[in-house]
Amino acid sequence: MVFVGQKRLEKAVNLFQNDQDHTQGEKPQVKIIWKPFQIDPATDRRGETFEGYCERRWGGSGWTDNLRRQGMQDGAMFNSWKWWPNTLKAHQLIKFAEDNGVSTNDSNAVIFKALYEEGKNVSLTNVLVQIGADDLNLDGEALEKYISNDLGASAVQDEIEVGRRRHRISSVPFFVIGKDEGGTFSKGFSGAQSPRTLYQVFKDVTG
Repeated sequence: MVFVGQKRLEKAVNLFQNDQDHTQGEKPQVKIIWKPFQIDPATDRRGETFEGYCERRWGGSGWTDNLRRQGMQDGAMFNSWKWWPNTLKAHQLIKFAEDNGVSTNDSNAVIFKALYEEGKNVSLTNVLVQIGADDLNLDGEALEKYISNDLGASAVQDEIEVGRRRHRISSVPFFVIGKDEGGTFSKGFSGAQSPRTLYQVFKDVTG
């Protein structure tokens, strides 16, 4: 689950930047760039209730019990997971924000919080506009026009296809870790790896 992966990545970055090997000099810079992916593009564009979706797909939501327990250990609190969203419009918000100087890491963080901790349906334009305006200081009117007119949607879908072709991404979270931005990636792997595992990959890549 991506929310757990995000929290573990945060811990791994903190471990790496505060490693004793770096105490005598400047902390290494780690830039996190999120790319879009849709787990189930066939999800209703207005989103579906969490329990309803789980019942339809898997016969119930029991499969999330272990996920929630694991998440608590890493600070991923699924306190109000009420919706299973269609994430296309959320990815449009992230792209709009990025085009306006907001990092994809910041955008994803507020969307995860809204979805899992505040019980918001992040499939809906009005919800995303509120998130963008209140949490990311974006122009709400411009954002509403952008999402309502599906601007950026084709670019989002193109990026998803690039990920599928280049890295054979079929599930998330999926990490691509390299030493230099824009260079050939050094490590690509899937799954919400432990902070210690991610930390070791950082060490291997930069060593």
